[in-house]
Amino acid sequence: METRKKICFFTGTRAEYSLLKPLMQKVKDEDEFQIQIIASGMHVSPEFGLTYKEIERDGFTINEKVEILLSSDTDIGVSKAMGLGLISFSDSLKRLNPDILIVLGDRFEALSVSITAYVMKIPVVHLYGGETTEGALDEGFRHSITKMSYLHFTSTEEYRKRVIQLGENPERVFNVGAIGLDNIKNLKLLNLQTLERELNLNFGEKNILFTYHPVTLDKEKLSEELDQIFGALEELIFQGYKIIITKSNADQGGRFINKYIDNFSSKHKEKVFAFTNLGTLKYLSVMKFVNLVMGNSSSGIVETPSFKIPTVNIGDRQKGRVRGNSVIDVNPKKEEIINAVKKAEKMDKNKIFNPYDQGDATEKIYGTIKEHLLNNKINLKKEFFDIDFKL
Repeated sequence: METRKKICFFTGTRAEYSLLKPLMQKVKDEDEFQIQIIASGMHVSPEFGLTYKEIERDGFTINEKVEILLSSDTDIGVSKAMGLGLISFSDSLKRLNPDILIVLGDRFEALSVSITAYVMKIPVVHLYGGETTEGALDEGFRHSITKMSYLHFTSTEEYRKRVIQLGENPERVFNVGAIGLDNIKNLKLLNLQTLERELNLNFGEKNILFTYHPVTLDKEKLSEELDQIFGALEELIFQGYKIIITKSNADQGGRFINKYIDNFSSKHKEKVFAFTNLGTLKYLSVMKFVNLVMGNSSSGIVETPSFKIPTVNIGDRQKGRVRGNSVIDVNPKKEEIINAVKKAEKMDKNKIFNPYDQGDATEKIYGTIKEHLLNNKINLKKEFFDIDFKL
């Protein structure tokens, strides 16, 4: 009979999995605990590339595949998907009965599974808490997950303080840096020739990696923003750039952006290459060979500086996040974006630093979880930690 304690990982998106992967691999390789995996959200959606297959190709066994996404990406559609998640995850967690559940980030799928675990008295371990993204619904989701979690692993000291400010005891809040950076150090990235063959494209002299997720729920406003952004991209194509695009997530308005991307890429077939999902290895390998990253993805803030290349960050989606000196913030305006690219071209790459890079995040997280599980140090009767401060 299996006597090892069970660590269950939840993942709902390709990006989330790529960040969790080093820790998942560590738990699997050490073999001190029984690893369990729940794959949901975009992972099990044909529209978003059935990315659970990447998890299986990496050698992991998925215990539960939970379909919750609806064909609608409106606020009502996402709300209903969250409700379906609560119903479905309760069955999955009942069957798996894990000793802890590990979730990362701030998406609605992660919120649903965290609520379920909290009600079922399963301790939640939360990665990437305490961050702020003032331009997205993720803000409320993230802080809500924090209050339902027992152990917290943040990516900067500022974020650690914010989790404590939410009433979590400092003894359970650990600043370990960004775990996703362990991928950059540990993965053997593809060389240029292999990458071009895998993606069926040729890099140009100048290349941009572009990802854009919705911020506003107003489609008219979103359409105006996209006209400006893709107008800038078109101008940059005329300046000699090739554009590699990874498509948007299943957020409200995500499908609208993806239709825009499809139309743009079909118009510029020799210069624009769009992908539903690149996977961790190819995505980071592309980042290695481009001149800059553009859009509003957190990877431009957290991972890109480690490659010593600049980021043109568009709009408010990442507003409030700690950023290094290589991030150029602009509004979704054509001229601002083009001017930012000119500034990026002149940037001294040798002076770029990454504030999220502390090294060995995976080891720190695993060691802390191991200590708490094996020594029965988890007590779900949390007291609210008050801070003495002056307003």
